[in-house]
Amino acid sequence: MVKGVTYAVYVLPVVFSLIFGSLVLAGILQEPGRELNLMQTGSLEEISKSDKIEIFGLKTQYSTSEPIQIQISINDPSFSCGDLYVTIYPAGNEKSVTQSGYFEQCFDSKNSFLPINEKFSETINAPGNYELVIDMLDKNQKNSITTSVKFTVK
Repeated sequence: MVKGVTYAVYVLPVVFSLIFGSLVLAGILQEPGRELNLMQTGSLEEISKSDKIEIFGLKTQYSTSEPIQIQISINDPSFSCGDLYVTIYPAGNEKSVTQSGYFEQCFDSKNSFLPINEKFSETINAPGNYELVIDMLDKNQKNSITTSVKFTVK
């Protein structure tokens, strides 16, 4: 009697949990666009400085009332579509002053500058040294390219 109760209380829930979890995981992996990636370290191919990203319109020095307006060109065909992030950090600080995200940016010969149909324009009110960081992720969110440029606000 004690063996039957022990079996029902301890062993059966573990077996049912494993079966149920396997069924749920199999169902999720059957959905289009899903994959199982257990080794996420190193899955993003990140380049810290890139000659594949060009920034147009950025000056080395701004006044506190002058807006920072830039356009970006990507020179890598594998990033013709993806998500673009533009972040400004104070030099030596990890807390961003501003970040803009432009999703599903696809460009071709007609639209060679990013962001498409939008405008990056930010004004920084505090004088100091800043770093502009551009990140572009491909449409599958697996690879990224990054570049950064420093500038001053007086």
